[in-house]
Amino acid sequence: MQQTVNVVGIGGSNRPRSTAEQALRVALAEAARRGAAVRVVTGPELAMPLYGAAGSETSPQARRLLAAVADADGIILASPAYHGGVSGLVKNALDHIEELREDTRPYFSGRAVGCVSVAQGWQGAVSTLSALRDVTHALRGWPTPLGVAMNTAASGFSPEGQCQDPRVQEQLETVGAQVVEFATLRALSTAGAVAGDRGV
Repeated sequence: MQQTVNVVGIGGSNRPRSTAEQALRVALAEAARRGAAVRVVTGPELAMPLYGAAGSETSPQARRLLAAVADADGIILASPAYHGGVSGLVKNALDHIEELREDTRPYFSGRAVGCVSVAQGWQGAVSTLSALRDVTHALRGWPTPLGVAMNTAASGFSPEGQCQDPRVQEQLETVGAQVVEFATLRALSTAGAVAGDRGV
């Protein structure tokens, strides 16, 4: 029996249809194709007060982000490379996850996390992907085996949102598929353990 899982995508920039957002949406579309219920947190939804500032965790954007992550079985992160690292917008959103430290599933615990980075060059793309995976580990998430570093100097997206490099398109879809696969296995395992405890 197929287990429906919730996957939330976090990333992009304030620029509409940014490359990072388009990459995120490709991965999420594959997750949805595989039966997941998906939600995207991008653009204006990421524009929240700097974490640690008075009342930052209670801003409407922060509350929506935290609710989405708390409800998620899988997560996909996508960031543009800003000076060789994660953008301030995405990093600030990830810093807000500290508010889930006392949740029943603290931080990203128990979630598969797909990581995607985009940059105009391989160096920034690779270093940003590594940073996203490090942050995922720090938040107790499980990075998927495949992460995607996309060099936008070599490839972009069509008006329909397809990556112009079929290999990168396939990689983005694989990230979405892996998040759903591992989230589904985790959900089925948890359900089985609960049923066993009840003697079902």
